[in-house]
Amino acid sequence: MSNSNSVKMSRKNSIKFTVIRALAAMGIALAVAFILIFVSADGSSFAEKMSSSAKALREMLISPLFRKNGSFSLKSFTDVLAQMIPIMFTGLATCIMFSANQFNLGAEGGIMLGAFVTALVAVYCPLPGPLLMVFAIVVGALAVGVMMLIPAVLKAKLGVSEMVNSLMLNYVIMYMINYLMNTFLADTSKGVTQTYPFRANAAIPQMINNGSRLSWGFVVGLIMVVICWFFMYRTKWGYGIRMTGINQPFVMYSGMNVAAIVIMCQVIGGILAGMGGGIEMLGRYSVYNWIQQPQYGWTGITVAILAGNNPIFVPFAAFFMAYLTKGCTLMSTNANVPSQLISIIQAVIFVFFAAKQFLAGYRQKLVVSSAQEELAQKAAAEGRGQK
Repeated sequence: MSNSNSVKMSRKNSIKFTVIRALAAMGIALAVAFILIFVSADGSSFAEKMSSSAKALREMLISPLFRKNGSFSLKSFTDVLAQMIPIMFTGLATCIMFSANQFNLGAEGGIMLGAFVTALVAVYCPLPGPLLMVFAIVVGALAVGVMMLIPAVLKAKLGVSEMVNSLMLNYVIMYMINYLMNTFLADTSKGVTQTYPFRANAAIPQMINNGSRLSWGFVVGLIMVVICWFFMYRTKWGYGIRMTGINQPFVMYSGMNVAAIVIMCQVIGGILAGMGGGIEMLGRYSVYNWIQQPQYGWTGITVAILAGNNPIFVPFAAFFMAYLTKGCTLMSTNANVPSQLISIIQAVIFVFFAAKQFLAGYRQKLVVSSAQEELAQKAAAEGRGQK
């Protein structure tokens, strides 16, 4: 009984540390953002710069959800939810790969390939009703899962760095798609590079018709969060992935197939990224027209880091990043501050999460607290046994 309570307490403190560490990193990132806003703000005096900075901060932190008069905007809220959809999927994909200590950066190319393959099915496959929508997303997801076999097998069998080859694979995918679009697949009657329109029955229905393009893909994303959490924390395969990330030699000597785990986690990550690309494409677009990387994969890395590789926290981290992205766009438009500030904020978050000593003292206090509570529970149990 005491062991069970100890495990729960340890898990509780671990979650507490992850949340506080994430909040601290985000707070520091926003503080850095304020300094940069102040430096780039209009005004010749300190007071004018402070006024400009306050206006810019309002655009970044308040305007994404509230109108100028302070009233809540449902349209703005659903806009943020719609922006969450692709980064929830890339965040989940990255969580699973990072949990096995596989620094795979292929979610960016994965979401692009998933969107592209899904789009081709939506254009050329004459399936009836909603079957076309489901089939297109499944094919797109599986295509990315197969693609992820390249870095996965190279890492598992030859020891090739998955970070390097997955990063390069992103650009191979992008240029291959652009080649196919410009050579064979583009609708030449248009003035831009895009496919022919999707079949009408391929579109994912909208949750609310207010122009935000919030599709039912958002609900699918939340369902996948629960499934991924259950897989990672309630199945032997998820346990194998997590233990591989924590102590790979232990997993190897305990008889688990490390190579199979490495391949499995990267393929699952690819399927999730591909699914996100397909849902984003059919939920918000009527043609495929991505000629550059959409940046959802890179944002998904930040989401996974903020979530501590725990799928259950991915929606919260995705909301934060979607909210901040919208805020930076509004700030750039209305306050003359570069929208690239979001990249700086992401970089600061990276730095503090990569720093092993960041809040190390607080973590040590939590460890000591857990140990003391465990000892107290054991002493209480022994006392009851003696009676």
